Amino acid sequence: MPGVITFLTDFGQEDAYVAAMKGVTLGIAPAATLVDISHSVPAQDVLAAAYLLGIACPYFPRGTVHIAVVDPGVGTDRRALLLETPHALFLAPDNGALSYVVDAYLDEREKNVTVPPVLPPPLRLCSLPAALKAYALTHSQLFRQPVSQTFHGRDIFAPVAAHLANGLAPDAVGPRVEAVHAFVLPRPYAAGADTTVGAVMHVDHFGNLITNLSAADLPPGRVQIVIGGHRIPEVSVAYQHGGQLLAIIGSSGYLEIATKNGSAAELTGLGRWAEVTAHNA
Repeated sequence: MPGVITFLTDFGQEDAYVAAMKGVTLGIAPAATLVDISHSVPAQDVLAAAYLLGIACPYFPRGTVHIAVVDPGVGTDRRALLLETPHALFLAPDNGALSYVVDAYLDEREKNVTVPPVLPPPLRLCSLPAALKAYALTHSQLFRQPVSQTFHGRDIFAPVAAHLANGLAPDAVGPRVEAVHAFVLPRPYAAGADTTVGAVMHVDHFGNLITNLSAADLPPGRVQIVIGGHRIPEVSVAYQHGGQLLAIIGSSGYLEIATKNGSAAELTGLGRWAEVTAHNA
């Protein structure tokens, strides 16, 4: 029985691109359950797609096939990939879209850094952790023909996803590859005994500034948050608590900067890459 296939793109909802991908998918796997993660990724923003995929994918059933198509290099020699994890399958261009998925399997020692990150993060070729396998999509008999030079989402990723949902073995899509391109994701770092520095990684629909600081990254005791010259005296437990600007551990497990009944991004004029500091009050 075909399972779940998800779709994440920067295609928007105004055109027929998403519908065309789903139509191809259903033509091969008509019993599959199709789920949209988002089609509102900013155009060509691969890192934003990688973030949303990493946030959403843990909540899907084992065996889900995820398609992530934000693909400025479509039609070039960039590879199309299948990444196999112990939990799911991921189809995407080899352009960093799988960065957060790969990062979740890195050894903790590889994540521990003590220096400020490079922002925006650079792209690098990353050797895969032992738990992961990747394959280049080269077996063209699985593709929709003819393959458009500008729409691999419809002609390559969608049909391959459908075949995988029907039970195709991952190693049947093409040859194994040992490394994929991934962004060097910014890590919080220590700036003194009781101070941790992070960065805003995402601005959500509500204007909340979501950082890379998890609850475990915060110094012990009462914590003050500083961002863009704004000082927040403590971490709140609800969006309706605190002052005009507040800090809260959101549903993703990361510190968010928010404001009651408004947009923290608009209030502060800040966005992605803004520095945020947590220190003992």
